Amino acid sequence: MLLKSKFKLATAIGIVLSMLSLLVHLFLANYSAGGITKYNMHMDDALPFGPRPRPRRLWGPLVPLDHLHPFAKPSKSYAAPSKHNGFIYAKIYGGFEKIQSSICDLVAVARLLNATLVIPEIQATTRAKGISPKFKSFSYLYDEDHFIHALSSDVVIVHGLPKDLREARKKIKFPTVSPRNSATPEYYIKEVLPRLVKSKVHGIIVNGGNCLQSILPASLEEFQKLRCRVAFYALRLRPQIQALGSQIVGRLRASGRPYVAYHPGLLRDTLAFHGCAELFQGLYAYNYCDIHTELIQYRRNQMIKRGTVKEQLTVDSVSRKMAGLCPLMAEEVGLLLQALGYPPTTIIFLAGSETFGGQRMLIPLRAMFANLRTSLCSQRELFDLVGPEDPLTPDLPQPPPPKSEKQLIEEWKRAGPRPRPLPPPPARPFYAHEKEGWYGWIGENDTEPDASLIEFRRQAHRLLWDALDYFVSVEADAFFPGFHNDGSGWPDYSSLVMGHRLYQTPSSITYRPDRKIIAALFEDVNDHRYHPPRNWTIAAREHLNRSASVEGVVSSAMLSRPVSFLAHPLPECSCRTPKSPAVQPVKDSNGRFLFGGEEECPDWMARSLATASARNNEPQNEDYEDELPEDGSSSDTQESDRSDSNKSSEQDEEMDPDD
Repeated sequence: MLLKSKFKLATAIGIVLSMLSLLVHLFLANYSAGGITKYNMHMDDALPFGPRPRPRRLWGPLVPLDHLHPFAKPSKSYAAPSKHNGFIYAKIYGGFEKIQSSICDLVAVARLLNATLVIPEIQATTRAKGISPKFKSFSYLYDEDHFIHALSSDVVIVHGLPKDLREARKKIKFPTVSPRNSATPEYYIKEVLPRLVKSKVHGIIVNGGNCLQSILPASLEEFQKLRCRVAFYALRLRPQIQALGSQIVGRLRASGRPYVAYHPGLLRDTLAFHGCAELFQGLYAYNYCDIHTELIQYRRNQMIKRGTVKEQLTVDSVSRKMAGLCPLMAEEVGLLLQALGYPPTTIIFLAGSETFGGQRMLIPLRAMFANLRTSLCSQRELFDLVGPEDPLTPDLPQPPPPKSEKQLIEEWKRAGPRPRPLPPPPARPFYAHEKEGWYGWIGENDTEPDASLIEFRRQAHRLLWDALDYFVSVEADAFFPGFHNDGSGWPDYSSLVMGHRLYQTPSSITYRPDRKIIAALFEDVNDHRYHPPRNWTIAAREHLNRSASVEGVVSSAMLSRPVSFLAHPLPECSCRTPKSPAVQPVKDSNGRFLFGGEEECPDWMARSLATASARNNEPQNEDYEDELPEDGSSSDTQESDRSDSNKSSEQDEEMDPDD
């Protein structure tokens, strides 16, 4: 009994001492935390965030380009069309960027030949069976009535040929021509005009997107302004596309934050043309990437047979990448945006109807920027945009007809001597996704089948998605291209967006990276891309900042202007304010202005701009000085900067990739 009572006493004393120790610890913790601020989750830590200031270096406007303004009106000496030489009708093949460029060229050609232009036919919509009867061909993308009215002072445009000429066209009584890429004005004057005058109707088939050369003689400067009026005023997307595009822009900015538009440029035709198939093999350890490499090589082989590509089938994709001939991968774009200082909460809009490789290609970018937006439309909104369509019969293999009991017994008797093996199990049913696209043939055949009716319809739908994303990209606060100035000689999507932004809002942030320099930068840190040294981050940031300024505009113009005038509509389609700072003009090797040769804006426009500037004169967030510290800066200074409780909100907005 005595031992038990002693044991109970010791237990009670231990419990009391433990309680006293716990109380002392709680008291000391509460006393020592008197100067510590309780942590509260900020809105920046969650994805739905609120409005914050806009650092100028990340979101603009750029002061060196702020003096440029869109101005494409004809000069006083611009004469109205004189005589009528006949009708020109056209068929346009290709994607959205080729359609946009081709229409501008066709209007200039019609003006050059003094011809009446029939509304061009977009073949991607005419080949699609059963699409909405509300929108046919040209009106599937653009506002047809506005197009005719906006160019009434430049070119006579009609909905269609007269009835008698329409019947003759069906009987192929009129000459047609498929001009080579970047045909000269002399070609149309000497080759097309005589046949047009003789037959009164002439057809033009456009395949590559450039039926008229980009750089015209100085005597045809008004035709360059005409191209701008067509591209930036007359070619207005139909109201349904504009309304939905405005809704998407509003949803992207609903949180009060700006957004970046990013076009990857990962298209199967582009990758095949430049020989970039092997880039997919080093991404993931899946057969998935090898299949896409085979798909790219198959398309490249087709291009070689057609004469589009005049090289060997197998090329070194790494050397092409180092030469800047392959697109930037989504992972590389994410690292570059981090080097620029964009925080992880930045909203990124993915533009373009096709990203070859699918969502798997975007995994690294989505890991770095969780607010990557690929679609902001509901199924109902997309259905309203497409319009009512006729159903198509699925092009799937049908199972064999069921056999009767008598047929089964007869087959069993003819099966041979017993014992007989069990019959094979019935074939499983085919699902729709197994016969769509490359899934249905890549494992069975060596030849890609012809496009089905469903694929033709999807090609028409892709035009709508590209037009919608084009609108959102032009309105974006910043734009980053994955593949522009690709050297193919054809217009590309990113270059058209960049040219439109240069015309409409030249001071907005539009990056024009030199892929050759970027490839060399990533080659230096290939083994530690996610933890690069400080000097690499500084070099990448400086290059991208220069690409968005005047230096980037000039260097990009040297490559893009010979291919597509719409990619660099300066100086013909812009003017500068009279009181703008002096700019050093830049010319190409032929003495043509690339930058700095703009005319002064007219007085009425200068007064209007001054009034608008005074009305909207609000304090701007100047570019902050939160640059990366120099190598010689001390660690004490860095620590004091990071622990400064009075750090401005602008500094919080930029992410230092070395932190």
